[in-house]
Amino acid sequence: MRKINDILKRCNVIEILGRDDRNVSSLIFDSRKSADDVAFFAVRGTQVDGHDYISKAVEQGCHVVVCERLPENIADDVTYYVVDNTAKALGLAASEFYGRPSEKLHLVGVTGTNGKTTIATLLYRLFFNAGYPCGLLSTIENRINNLVVPSTHTTGDQLQINEMLSKMVDAGCEYAFMEVSSHAVDQDRIAGLHFEGGIFTNLTHDHLDYHKTVAAYRDAKKKFFDNLSSSAFALTNLDDKNGMVMLQNTKAKKKTYSLRTDADFKGLVLESYFDGMELKINRNNIFTYLVGKFNVSNLLAIYGAASLLGMNDDDLLKGISKLQSAPGRFQIVQSEAGIVGIVDYAHTPDALKNVLDTINEIRTHNETLITIAGAGGNRDAAKRPEMAAVAVEKSDRLIITSDNPRFEEPEEIIKQMKAGVGGEYYNKVLSITDRREAIRTAVALAKKGDIILVAGKGHEDYQEIKGVKHHFDDVEELTKAFNEK
Repeated sequence: MRKINDILKRCNVIEILGRDDRNVSSLIFDSRKSADDVAFFAVRGTQVDGHDYISKAVEQGCHVVVCERLPENIADDVTYYVVDNTAKALGLAASEFYGRPSEKLHLVGVTGTNGKTTIATLLYRLFFNAGYPCGLLSTIENRINNLVVPSTHTTGDQLQINEMLSKMVDAGCEYAFMEVSSHAVDQDRIAGLHFEGGIFTNLTHDHLDYHKTVAAYRDAKKKFFDNLSSSAFALTNLDDKNGMVMLQNTKAKKKTYSLRTDADFKGLVLESYFDGMELKINRNNIFTYLVGKFNVSNLLAIYGAASLLGMNDDDLLKGISKLQSAPGRFQIVQSEAGIVGIVDYAHTPDALKNVLDTINEIRTHNETLITIAGAGGNRDAAKRPEMAAVAVEKSDRLIITSDNPRFEEPEEIIKQMKAGVGGEYYNKVLSITDRREAIRTAVALAKKGDIILVAGKGHEDYQEIKGVKHHFDDVEELTKAFNEK
């Protein structure tokens, strides 16, 4: 049990109504978890407002409520704390409740449209393989040293994050690497966390269903850097036009990486293959199993962050040369018939362009490149025609199919994607709603030496249809289709 006043000491408390000496055993923002020894935070969400559930929380025994406005009916045996922002207060309170775990770790956050998972995951692997106890918070999975904890969001809620960081501290972790989504920044899910470093990858078309404008999306990313302390580092990608924007108001030490111009961490591709690349990073030549210029950019961010965290050059270069790509990120699936399969999470126009550009730079163009792509339902619809336009221009054949349609009709999503296909490309396009059938068709069309890119879902092992998640794994389906050919 902890005193609620101690837990809320960093929050901007405007008013207290009731006893201020209560103890609580946990914090919640879901009224269904209410009990007599919990503090309920009335957080405003995108779909519901927690203030509408204060009475329900009290009815179920809750005696401490943190809110932005008092309810109409004040209960006698309840203490109400009025704050300016309950989402931010929950972050600060969660940090206090769990003993400020982020301050006991070297915590690095990675934000940007593309590359977050790869950079966070490979930083974790780099440090863990070098013998440092560390943790990971990512889209694919969370890790506490070797322990895998399933992940449900790119960035969890305030309680999940601090609980995980606390477990990392208890397990002896020294470092933690974390994806930071624009939603999480905008919703104050990272409030109260102390970051030793922040990395910006890039900013392209995505999540406009939530942010509405590119400027709002960019500013959500920028807010992360604005809030870094002077003892932290801010590492940004100079090859993205928004790279320097991220550094405008930060108090952190400003560092840069680039493939195109002078930077603190500079990269150059010497040779490219489907199974790796030879690079120069600053003055060092190195081989990596990762493929593509976008991955060189990711490696520069990894190299830069590791250097800024104090890893020596020998360990760093040796470690990078052993890194494999994150699951579902340019994952190669070879067939016995000599067809090259590639599964990638690319689900934005820019990510799809990067992957296809990489394939086109490596291949001889005597082979056929078949791309399978779709777009998620109930998400940013404006990117759908853009994705199809990129895919059809840079592939020999395009099969438009279902991704995670969620509550939309997949045929309607496919129709919206096809709107981006110019008339000169119509004969290159097939529409196959069933994703499994789309993969099988691509394999049936392919011959020895051809390349099949299955884009959009990457590491995901499900397909979400009408609120139900059905098992579906692109790597599994592609492997089965290869074996049946």
